[in-house]
Amino acid sequence: MVDKLPPKERTKIPRQTMPEQDACESAHNFREVNLGLDEAIAQRESQRCLTCADPKCTHGCPVGVQIREVVDLVREGEYLSAAAKLREDNVLPAVTGRVCPQENQCEGACVLARRFNSLAIGYIERFVADYERETGQVGLPERAPSTGKKVAIVGSGPAGLSCAGDLALKGHEVTVFEALHEIGGVLIYGIPEFRLPKEIVRQEVNNMRAMGIDFQTNVVIGKTVTIDELFAEEGYDAVFIATGAGLPKFMNIPGEELAGVYSANEFLTRVNLMKAYDRDRYDSPIYDCRDRNVAIIGGGNTAMDSVRSALRLGAKNAYIIYRRSQQEMPARGEEVHHAKDEGVQFMNLHNPLEFLGNEDGNLTGVKLIKMELGEADESGRRKPVPIEGSEFVMPIDVAVVAIGTGANPLVQSTTPDMATNKWGYIVADDETLRTNKRGVFAGGDIVSGAATVILAMGAGRTAARSMHEYLETGQW
Repeated sequence: MVDKLPPKERTKIPRQTMPEQDACESAHNFREVNLGLDEAIAQRESQRCLTCADPKCTHGCPVGVQIREVVDLVREGEYLSAAAKLREDNVLPAVTGRVCPQENQCEGACVLARRFNSLAIGYIERFVADYERETGQVGLPERAPSTGKKVAIVGSGPAGLSCAGDLALKGHEVTVFEALHEIGGVLIYGIPEFRLPKEIVRQEVNNMRAMGIDFQTNVVIGKTVTIDELFAEEGYDAVFIATGAGLPKFMNIPGEELAGVYSANEFLTRVNLMKAYDRDRYDSPIYDCRDRNVAIIGGGNTAMDSVRSALRLGAKNAYIIYRRSQQEMPARGEEVHHAKDEGVQFMNLHNPLEFLGNEDGNLTGVKLIKMELGEADESGRRKPVPIEGSEFVMPIDVAVVAIGTGANPLVQSTTPDMATNKWGYIVADDETLRTNKRGVFAGGDIVSGAATVILAMGAGRTAARSMHEYLETGQW
């Protein structure tokens, strides 16, 4: 056990940095860039925690992890106990420790951030989860006796997995249905290997199998079986819809039909789920980026994932084209930092007007216009305004449009009595996540629109609490 330092001494300890691959190397391989903390660094960082009587960090965590208790256990060297404490509220700690935007949530709420750098909660979470996995001693929470109730989860992304884990612990029989051939949703198809190794997702899913959860792949709810059939023919007592927001959005400009123009959803699915990143072993159909000029349109995390993937696929030049300045860019600062270090070229304050192609229908360039920032719009960011007469053509061979996604309409279209809004998202009560259809709950991106992994997991936990109450009382 390490003695706790006086508060003044703790504030003198600098925030510890995450060891990472050298950028010159990481730009050319799909191995994980962040390398994780060793025990000494984790101990040093845990000493910085002020052990607040009212831990604001937990209030800032969408799944309610008892962060102070976890950090206390790390400082005492009780790493497996810390992992077990984490798993009481978070079924995917090795995932969220890597991809959660802690700077806007738990770390953003940390009182250290008022005068110093916040506690590196994400780094500590990852350390604990990795330590547990490497020892092979996974501390799964105890499951309650069987209730005899059957629950169907539609979608195996973060919301679905989080909901499934909580309901299984309550003693319900849980089946998760996934349309694709591998479990994990966006964790598998959307986030690149260098940021979230797929083996880590698979191991977390296996932990959930050990909790008694049944996973069914290649089942397209709305086609293979409808929501109504889950109740009437399959005997389920409640359903949680967590299908995400995976419908690609395009800019509706000329030339988007050209060969070489992708949505980010398609590009990343081919790279990740279809393993185009492992060219020596898999012959995935993807437009070759080697020695090509590749442009990604957008400024979010998905754009960063796409452009950094393009670099690793051999792009000669990899560009981010974003209509605002870097200050307005929604991507995590860490991802922008890595992209710049790896050689991504940022073309901020530019916007595409048209994609250009040759007579064979292949992409050859993009017409851009320069932008300047005007007054703030409804998002609070300054609105980009075109600069008249600033158009020019930039030669490119591959373009990836990463400007957001919409609601996949499949489940809604085959469940006509379930309410949706004008954008096609499912309408659910903010507090209970109940839909207007008895026994059906919905949450995550299919309700809120595209958001973060941890916010989707928070929705999954909210739904699980509400579903458990419904299953116990039968009241709607």
